[in-house]
Amino acid sequence: MLPWLLVASLAAADESFVRYESSVDAMGSTFSIAAWGRDRNSLTATVEAALDEARRLDRLLSNYRPESEWSQINRNAASREVTVSQELFDLLAACMQYSQLSQGAFDITVGPLMRVWGFYKGSGHMPHRAQIRTALARTGYKNIVLNPSTRTIQFANNGLELDPGGIGKGYAVDKMAEVLKASGVSSALINAGGSSMYAFGAPPDEPRGWRVVIRDPKDANRQVAELFLKNQSMSTSGSYEKFFRVGKRVYSHIMDPRTGFPATGMYSVSIVAPRTIDSEAWTKPTYINGRRWAANHLPSGFRAFLCEDRGEAQCAWLQ
Repeated sequence: MLPWLLVASLAAADESFVRYESSVDAMGSTFSIAAWGRDRNSLTATVEAALDEARRLDRLLSNYRPESEWSQINRNAASREVTVSQELFDLLAACMQYSQLSQGAFDITVGPLMRVWGFYKGSGHMPHRAQIRTALARTGYKNIVLNPSTRTIQFANNGLELDPGGIGKGYAVDKMAEVLKASGVSSALINAGGSSMYAFGAPPDEPRGWRVVIRDPKDANRQVAELFLKNQSMSTSGSYEKFFRVGKRVYSHIMDPRTGFPATGMYSVSIVAPRTIDSEAWTKPTYINGRRWAANHLPSGFRAFLCEDRGEAQCAWLQ
């Protein structure tokens, strides 16, 4: 179930506007665009070009495509320096900064842990502690060596594996928005798999922006918050996305890379920020580190909506 629901307005405030919607599957998710414009042909072409951008980034960032730059890094960077495109180098440098700012709670080297917990190709399973220790020894963003003068990346130890899952969709949404804006689209909402989204401008009949709601993490039919996005992004991470149970305990796919275990104490986190790469990157550190940490470390201008696990889901905006 989606952590938010887009509520489409049915009234047309200005008949000179037309609405066009389309979608594409990429990065293991569905990217969709709803956009308003005055010329249907131009709007259609622009939206399709933005969806092509999602396809391009899937070819760049996928860790399931053997030919992608991302996969080439995972195959070769432990044995030698790998030269990458400027675009990918800049993205990796941004990931390193997120790791530093989040005190290691954001970490794109979490791949071995996700694999040993079974979250790559299923809902997960309980590994042996020896397997967790082995996976932990193969993780750690500090083992990534970036050289800006040669535009290369190298791993400081064997077994390191980069996972784009915590950053790729948000980055793609922002790049898709650039395509739309560059062609003159003034109002659109881009949604990546229901977990990361960006809205700019406003529908012609709703000047406040694009209306969205955050779902109750325990009840998909219930809403816990409503907001209007206008020139903002929102990303959500929740324990209901992928999880498994052992007895009465629930283990989710949101991994604390410092301990090697799934994070606990939270049901879901939604972050509102100017860029989608930022909102997506900050959901997991906020989920992992909790309300008090977020109150002291979330960047200025960001907003967080937290549903905490206190026997039942207690949901509220971070003050």
